[in-house]
Amino acid sequence: MPMHLIPSALAAFLIIAPLGTAHADGGESSDNAQASTNPDYAAGLKAVEAKDFNRALAAFGKVVAANDQNPDAWNYLGFSTRKLGRFEEAERHYAKALAINPEHRGANEYLGELYLQTGRLKKAEERLALLDRVCWLGCDAYTDLKHAVDQFKKTGKYTATD
Repeated sequence: MPMHLIPSALAAFLIIAPLGTAHADGGESSDNAQASTNPDYAAGLKAVEAKDFNRALAAFGKVVAANDQNPDAWNYLGFSTRKLGRFEEAERHYAKALAINPEHRGANEYLGELYLQTGRLKKAEERLALLDRVCWLGCDAYTDLKHAVDQFKKTGKYTATD
């Protein structure tokens, strides 16, 4: 490749590359790939989509029982318990996801939302700042949490984004 074309090619790669690695809101790695190889993960995703959070807990509980190093499953356990109003338990699940992958976008977003739900704006802003660093080209997790933080600052209430 001629030397004068390298900067343009690099710029194009940096713009296009993130498109090929898009993930669901909850998962860092491809939910489809995990679902295709793990029926419990697939069942958990279907349960989350159906807003059947008790069924999601059972399915993702099986996933982490088989592999306790799966941050996506811990994140979905946190999401499901948070949706059931079990905030302390949800916070523990998010902490496990973040212990495995501190830059997990979904877990950082959802933990930030939990902080807003429990009136801890400063902690939510810490999650937002981390997402700002992790999502340097932008991502849904940052955008959604930013919107929730802005709404909380205006109204003093958490407005669900998920």
